[in-house]
Amino acid sequence: MKSVLILNGPNLNLLGQREPEKYGTSTLHDVEQLCRETAAKHDLSVTCLQSNHEGELIEALHQAGKALLKGDMLGVVFNAGAYTHTSVALADAIKGANVPVVEVHISNVHQRESFRHHSFLTPVSEGVIAGFGITSYVLAIEGW
Repeated sequence: MKSVLILNGPNLNLLGQREPEKYGTSTLHDVEQLCRETAAKHDLSVTCLQSNHEGELIEALHQAGKALLKGDMLGVVFNAGAYTHTSVALADAIKGANVPVVEVHISNVHQRESFRHHSFLTPVSEGVIAGFGITSYVLAIEGW
């Protein structure tokens, strides 16, 4: 069975309490459970990781690339949070690991502050899904 890595960046551990008017009331645990249920419908397994540390996210992308080469990994659903708009290092990790990534955002970043309109990850991602709440994760998994 192939796996999908659900990778979440900084502050996503605060889902459900942080700005619920933008991000909703679902928790990260709810997101992870939804991803597991969706993946199971497609005969996929899911590994979930959230980190507030850029280096840990980079290491996870590197490991996903290795798993892809072994035939164990399908790809990564990645909500990099604010790192989306700031991290060349994450973009380089995606490119270097040669792992397929779907960039995901809970809110529609294009309706928000102008600095959120630019993503360093989009040019190295297979696709981008934004603005559908936590259903964005479902759409990403189903897109594989």
